[in-house]
Parts: sequence; structure tokens; C-alpha cells
Amino acid sequence: MKPPRGEGPKPGIPLRAVVPNAVTALALCVGLTGVRFAIAGEWAYAVYAIVAAGVLDGVDGRIARALKGQSRFGAELDSLADVISFGVSPAIVLHLWSLQHWPRLGWVFALAYAVCMALRLARFNARIDVEDQPHKSAGFLTGVPAPAGAGLLLLPIILWLASDRQWDWLRDYRVVAPWAGLIAFLAISSLATFSWGSLRLRRNVRFEAIAILALLGGALVSAPWETLSVVALLYLASIPFSVASYARVRRRRAASASVARRPAPAPDAAHGSESAGP
Repeated sequence: MKPPRGEGPKPGIPLRAVVPNAVTALALCVGLTGVRFAIAGEWAYAVYAIVAAGVLDGVDGRIARALKGQSRFGAELDSLADVISFGVSPAIVLHLWSLQHWPRLGWVFALAYAVCMALRLARFNARIDVEDQPHKSAGFLTGVPAPAGAGLLLLPIILWLASDRQWDWLRDYRVVAPWAGLIAFLAISSLATFSWGSLRLRRNVRFEAIAILALLGGALVSAPWETLSVVALLYLASIPFSVASYARVRRRRAASASVARRPAPAPDAAHGSESAGP
């Protein structure tokens, strides 16, 4: 018996599943284009490309949720794109900008960052279906996320551009190599970092938040390098506060769990304690 016309499976892939994956692929292309600009010595455009990839990376997930087009394929593609856009591309850009002037060992630090970012994203994929994720359930991330890690790695270049290319000491590999090692460690660390998607603003400050975001957008247009420098430094400064905030959450959870495990007092013991008073 044939199903009625209009019913049954429809051939092809729904558009709502294609759009977010197309945005992810676009983010990959934009991030990788940063390497092309770095090869040509156009450092500003190289940073712009990776920042644009970060914006697209933040948009594709929201588009997928809005269109109900989430899929395991999309999650895997997103991680692969992140490895290239925020792992490989920033490492090559930083190497061409500074680390290549340290023979042999300079490339090791660039590799260390790229490998640590790949390990971070592999850990993320391995935990997608894991229910017990203390950081995620508390509204935190584990380590520095990939787009933020790329921004922090490129902070020396951003500061150099903000100084109108006057602070040449920032290009010294003795400064850049330890910085790359620090960001690589933060990427694979188990430190709890703030998840901006989990933040909730009070109703009485929503207009102030809108005004701040509008001013931030204007600052990015008029003074992009100074604004990006301030944002990156503020994010870096927020990490100790996020660690302390998660520590408080852990203490509250531990206290609640100990109260839940505590056995209730026996009726006789409770009566005896009451009669023992004066």
C-alpha cells in the first residue's frame, strides 16, 4: 500500500541542516585566509581574518539552534574548523611574525600551541555525550576556548599594531615563545573559565549592557587594535575570578551532597536529646 501523497520521507537534505554547516565552512576558509595574509606580510589583515572566523564560529551554533539543524556531523565539522582557524592558522601567523627568528626552537612553540588546541577540541568531542561534566553543569568551560585562545595568542601582534608598529620588543621571540607556551597550557588546562553563553544579566541593568555593547562596537570600528587589546587583557584577568567562582560552586555542591548523605536521627535518640535538657 502506497503512503498518501505528501507523506513519507522526502528526498534530499533540508536547508536548515545545510546553512549552519555552510557558515562553519566559511569560518574555516576565513581563518585559513589569515595564513595567506601573513605570508604576504599583511599582519593587520591576518588578525582581522582570524577575528572574523571567531565571529562566524559564534554565529553558526546559534543558527543551528534557531533552525533546529543540529547534527553530529555539524559538531564534528565545527571542531575540525576550529582546529584550523584557531589552532593552525594563529600558530603559523605567530611563527611568521616572530618565532621564525629563533632557529629550530621557534617552530616547536608554534607546534605546541597547535597540538594543544587539537587536544583540547578532541577532549571536547570525547565529552559530547558524557552526562557528568561538573564545569558545564555549573555554567563554566574547561580551559580557554579555541577562539579566545587564538585571540590571546595573537595579543602581541595586536599590541604591536596598537602601538603603530613602534613596540618592536613585542616581536622578540624571547617574549613571544613563553607567551605561546602559556596560552597552549591554558587551552588544555582544567581551569574553569567563564562561559559567556551562560551569563544572565539582571533586568535592571539590561539597558546599561546594551549601551556598553554599542560603545564597544563603536570602539572596534574607530580604534580596533586598542579595543581588542583591552578585551583580551580583561578576559585574561577574568580567569582567576572564574576559578575562584567555580571553587565556591564546588564547596556549595559538596555541602549539599554531605547534607543529603547524612542519615536522619533515630526517633529514640531525638526524644532522648529533648528530655536531656533542663
